[in-house]
Amino acid sequence: MRKFLAILVCKAGRFVGKLVGKGSSLPGKYALKICPDILSRVELPPHIIAVTGSNGKTSTVEMIAAILRASGKTVVYNEEGSNQIEGVTTMVLTHATMGGRMKADVLLIESDERYAARSFRFFHPTEFVVSNLYRDQLTRNGHPEWVFDALRPAMAPETELILNADDPLSSCFAEGHDPKKVKWFGMDECSISTKEPSGMYRDGAYCPICKGHMEYDYYHYNQIGAYRCTKCGHQKPATDYTATAVDLDRGVLTIDGGVEIALAFRSIYNVYNILAAYAACRECGVDSGIIQKVISNYILKNGRMQKFTLGQHHGTLLTSKHENSVAYDTNLRYIREETHDPCAVMVIVDAVSRKYFTSETSWLWDINFDLLNCGHVEKILLCGRYANDLAVRFSFTGIPEGKWELYPDIREAAALLESRGDEDLYVVTCFSDRDKLLDLPAVKKEAL
Repeated sequence: MRKFLAILVCKAGRFVGKLVGKGSSLPGKYALKICPDILSRVELPPHIIAVTGSNGKTSTVEMIAAILRASGKTVVYNEEGSNQIEGVTTMVLTHATMGGRMKADVLLIESDERYAARSFRFFHPTEFVVSNLYRDQLTRNGHPEWVFDALRPAMAPETELILNADDPLSSCFAEGHDPKKVKWFGMDECSISTKEPSGMYRDGAYCPICKGHMEYDYYHYNQIGAYRCTKCGHQKPATDYTATAVDLDRGVLTIDGGVEIALAFRSIYNVYNILAAYAACRECGVDSGIIQKVISNYILKNGRMQKFTLGQHHGTLLTSKHENSVAYDTNLRYIREETHDPCAVMVIVDAVSRKYFTSETSWLWDINFDLLNCGHVEKILLCGRYANDLAVRFSFTGIPEGKWELYPDIREAAALLESRGDEDLYVVTCFSDRDKLLDLPAVKKEAL
């Protein structure tokens, strides 16, 4: 009876929620109150794929869903991004019959890395993809190794792990796991690799297992690359799915020496997201030709990158994850390397820690804003409630003070840009702030 009532309440709550534009987590929360073990009572599909990590979860899940659907499979996934147990419960029960059977071939779950152990307490994924673990949201997640400890209990012995071989911390999930149930994806040394690390800090300097000194043959970005501990021997493993060549200038990714994928978004982040999706789908038996066809020039629907016009400016919105310096560094590097045409850059920080309301801005000092110190970036507008915090941070960069200006009012900054100039415009901000710009009447959104 409790099972039936939980499903009924969840379905009703989801229906009402859709009418008001909300309700991706609350129905599941009430269902769990009625029947706390409801997820153990539902008949789930034969394939349950989980994806987690500090960055790239949503994009990777969206691509996996598109590939699997193109291969003829019925896929259910949390498209709205509600990735804790309440959101997962809403998704599962909404797509279940009143008797508790899910009508799908694949259940695909974007899972919050910190709360994955709760989400998978009553069932276990058949495949578990871990993209990366970085410094992320200090007030919520603390240190990456703390997040690793919180995530590890979610790794059941029978689950196949699909891990980023280039991340020295994520790769540690293979320790103690059946080697036959671990698959690796990673990138060979290529045109974008460097011999020296990038970023404001070096989380890859010490081994996550023994704390010994780590050496790198090459870096792709931050601590991601070919690492080797000089003390315990922890090193990048041989990869099963490999980016053998990357040409960001041409926008071409080559996987396993023969599968060429055209990149709609020429970013190293996008390369790793595609590689993770490719590995997961190949493990599910999808032909590489189908993956290539679906992913080539694939435009993400989740809004990570959007085009718009503002006056005479052609704009590109690059959405970063607040309190996540690696996300910001990647977008700043995109601005630096994607074009050499004159451009302006808006950096908007109007909200911090939307859940905890701490106004904690120390993470701004982990971002390598010096990437904007290049000739084609002609001016930088620091906008939003935390414009003064940004100004203090910029005063410690090598960027000349005359190049950046403060505009705490986003509308004022947009009006200024609308009235003058026609150079390309890049906007770097987070999800919670992007709509404050895109909803302005002067901004005209375009298809990417």
